[in-house]
Amino acid sequence: MTPFEIAWAAWAGAFVVIEGYALYRRQPGDTLSEQVWKIFHTAKGTVPDKTTRARRFILLAFVSWLAVHFMTGGAV
Repeated sequence: MTPFEIAWAAWAGAFVVIEGYALYRRQPGDTLSEQVWKIFHTAKGTVPDKTTRARRFILLAFVSWLAVHFMTGGAV
């Protein structure tokens, strides 16, 4: 294995541990989803501010690009 493969595996393992513990605790704001909802003002009761549309557009653009990037093997 290359150092990058080891690093990515460690990163994925850390994510599983952190997210698993957050799910186990069941406290508000612990999971990645809850953090994303907070940052992009999509959680219930969150009041949008002046930068909300821009943040949501950036999230949509990034997730869209990432999906196409993965599905095309990096051609995009």
